[in-house]
Amino acid sequence: MRSGARAAIVGAVFAAMVGVAGCGSGQDDSSSAKDGASAGSGDDKPSLKKVKTGPPSAAEVKTTARAFLAAWAEGETAKAAALTDDSGAATTALSGYRKKARVAKVALEAGQASGAKVPFSVNAQISSGGASIPWTYESSLTVTRDTETGKPVVAWKSSVVHPDLAEGDTLKTGASEAPPIKAVDRDGKELTAAEHPTLKTVLAALRERYGKKAGGKPGVETWIARAKGSKSPDKTLKVLSKGTPGTLRTTIDASLQRTAEQQVGKRTKASVVAVKPSTGEILALANSPASGFNTAFQGSYAPGSTMKIITSATLIDKGLAAYGKPHPCPKYFSYGGWKFQNDKKFEIKKGTFEQSFARSCNTAFISQAGKLKNDDLTNEARDVFGIGLNWQTGVPTFDGSVPVQSAASKAASLIGQGGVRMNPLNMASVAATASTGTFRQPYLVSPSLDNRTLAKASKTMKSSTHDQLRKLMNLTATSGTAAEAMAGMSGDFGAKTGSAEVDNQEKPNGWFSAYRDDVAAAGVVPEGGHGGDTAGPMVAALLRAGG
Repeated sequence: MRSGARAAIVGAVFAAMVGVAGCGSGQDDSSSAKDGASAGSGDDKPSLKKVKTGPPSAAEVKTTARAFLAAWAEGETAKAAALTDDSGAATTALSGYRKKARVAKVALEAGQASGAKVPFSVNAQISSGGASIPWTYESSLTVTRDTETGKPVVAWKSSVVHPDLAEGDTLKTGASEAPPIKAVDRDGKELTAAEHPTLKTVLAALRERYGKKAGGKPGVETWIARAKGSKSPDKTLKVLSKGTPGTLRTTIDASLQRTAEQQVGKRTKASVVAVKPSTGEILALANSPASGFNTAFQGSYAPGSTMKIITSATLIDKGLAAYGKPHPCPKYFSYGGWKFQNDKKFEIKKGTFEQSFARSCNTAFISQAGKLKNDDLTNEARDVFGIGLNWQTGVPTFDGSVPVQSAASKAASLIGQGGVRMNPLNMASVAATASTGTFRQPYLVSPSLDNRTLAKASKTMKSSTHDQLRKLMNLTATSGTAAEAMAGMSGDFGAKTGSAEVDNQEKPNGWFSAYRDDVAAAGVVPEGGHGGDTAGPMVAALLRAGG
């Protein structure tokens, strides 16, 4: 019998004896209290056991980890879960491991601990269709101390079961929910994750959405079914029997895709996207690192001065600026309680609007904040450039955000700071709209495949605004901040650089947005510094390759 059970019985007997003694005395509770004979008085107070605190010792880490892994391997789910700090979640996950993932047997071997973290190897056997299929991988757990009991326990996370599991995800084995696909580029060339690692996430998302529509037949797999609302697609972990893939044509240009991957591969962190302005077709996308989050489509960054493309269109539409007209560019300008300045505090005395745009003068744009309504920039971004509409590209995307703001935040939005958020897909589209004067929603798969409706802007850019915006961007590409990256460029082209300051970053995020003929592209290099020096060469390389 457990000691806790004995204590409970003894306590109950003691309570019964006290009750009997009370009855025998002929006194009620009130008289006992008056006489000072209540239980627990004087020296009879029970002592409280001190709960152990502090990080677990090396011995506790080793013992706890091995006990947990042993219970898991033996299928003793309740016992293993009791050794964690969240027995409910652990029970659900470990039970699902056996039932939903169909793991019949599993051997778990702990490795050398690093502090409280213990790596371990998994050698499992999946039971499917009467066959036993081996499945091996590596995972890890962390031992912590329970604050209530003081005992060492496993800090429960879904990733203990498998490192790719996020909160709410489920491991499953069976006929795949989506048949495999053979994704091909615009010319019919197959696109594989092996050849194009940065497309891995996109290909998974395409399979999840279009596997059935592409006409394939499902195989048997072990996969991660993502939690409802997750931005990540389901992930195949083990193929038990191959299905028959259906062919899915995309808008990607395989040659341009290789160029994009080569360019971002030169940097630790970078993303780039190219689109076709005349149609909205997405020609290439790439991220560094290649695996993981698709920053090119789903990132959310302040776009810095590349936002001045939209801001300039707003000012021209409102009659507050024009190509060839005088426009102030002082060293400083204060608005809404904030003091804004230009890079290295430069100024352009008796400058014109095109000079301010080409040199990316912040104060030239901030100075107009007081003449704009709080929603003017938001309306221009949405109604003319399609930002913030519900884009239907064929895969998950973040479609940009230009919220209505006031005071200093409104001024900051004019130069791509404040609450404005974009990614390379959004800014490639902005460059494309500047090029043609018409927003065409970017897409990766033809809308005719699933009859989805592409987003449409409510307005076409005014002819005069379009002409001036193209001249502004061409000037920037030939003699402004984008000139070095765009040097030697031929054809019809224009560009805009950007550098977005981020709190606690030594260097700003570098941006570049440009077009050449029927290719528009944009890129970001987080913590890269000046956009013309970092993102510029990536984007220019795509424009040259796409010509």
